[in-house]
Amino acid sequence: MAGDEGILSAVEAAFPEGAHTAVLGDPSPRSRYRKVALSLKGDGSYMAEKLSATQAFHASLTRAEAISLAAEALGGDFRSLNCWTDSRENSLRVSSKGKLLANSRPSRTPPKPSLGHDRAKSRLLPEGAAIPPLVDMGIYTRSGEVVNSMRGKLAQVNRFLEIVADEVDKLPLDRPLRVIDFGCGKSYLTFALYYFLTEVRGREASMVGLDLKRDVVDRCNEAAAKYGYSGLSFEAGDIGGYGAEGGVDAVISLHACDTATDYALRRSVELGAKLIFCAPCCQHELNPQLRSEALSPLLRHGALRERFASLATDALRATLLEAVGYRAQILDFVDFGHTPKNLMIRAAKRGIGSARRAEAHAEAMAMCEALSLRPKLLELLREGGLIGGSDTMIGGDAND
Repeated sequence: MAGDEGILSAVEAAFPEGAHTAVLGDPSPRSRYRKVALSLKGDGSYMAEKLSATQAFHASLTRAEAISLAAEALGGDFRSLNCWTDSRENSLRVSSKGKLLANSRPSRTPPKPSLGHDRAKSRLLPEGAAIPPLVDMGIYTRSGEVVNSMRGKLAQVNRFLEIVADEVDKLPLDRPLRVIDFGCGKSYLTFALYYFLTEVRGREASMVGLDLKRDVVDRCNEAAAKYGYSGLSFEAGDIGGYGAEGGVDAVISLHACDTATDYALRRSVELGAKLIFCAPCCQHELNPQLRSEALSPLLRHGALRERFASLATDALRATLLEAVGYRAQILDFVDFGHTPKNLMIRAAKRGIGSARRAEAHAEAMAMCEALSLRPKLLELLREGGLIGGSDTMIGGDAND
């Protein structure tokens, strides 16, 4: 990688006068913070917000101090820097081989600056832009204003984009993103994601929505043509038979019912998806299987048993994904007051070595034994040769 002077020069070029927002992301394992955001204030200084897993720390910096902070952090605690002006987005990224990569592109809808405690995550899709699919959904008016009664729905859309963007922004910039939506349905979030990737982030994207219903697919293709979304198409077909030439960057599966989620996860792993975003809907499979003398006070109550079964299902799914080489998280997707089905599994194919894979496999087996469970995903992964028996893992290290 370029020396300290080279990094400083690159950051100065990427962080011009008038840049209103800069974000350091893709933290290294040793980093204390998961993200650092720099936001221009009215007096010309910058508010630095350092976000750890549980806290936010703030400091006021001059532009020179902000540049110095970014240059010192890039290649150390963080591997990427994105800076926005009113018209452009400039990015720097440190490759796995230590090479500094720079990119600059128009920013048609740049993020608005965030001022300390006044952060607003809903600004991923700011007001003032009449986003075609969201206009048709009734979230925006044709003049770009948010319909008051739909602000909750917009918050859900933005939360989804936030979860996806945190990982997608780490993917290579030198080629189109390849995304599949399994069980796309009416594809509201698919259209929003395509807009976000291409119009807000300025990325090329090749996206496919797959659904069993031909009439749904036809309507979605008509809408994509209406919006001029040339990189977005929809196909009728079954998840299990879908092939993807050239590989897949990200797979989305939202609200697939019961074990349909497991089939989507299995196919995502088979396709070698770098990222998986899965929001399960109902999880009925494990409820009748649950057996535990120690937990009988919990399991005898139907409402508690159902909720526990849902949590156990997704805990096993995340752990089994780690067993086949993914770093998995379970995140709040929408507000619990809107729906109790408010969780999303986000999995990234990196950073899981053989030891953690074996540990995750053992954890899943122990949980299954303790609760007398036979999860569909385990069965599907074994059928596909993606995971071994009770003490044998198949395949190499995820980092190979």
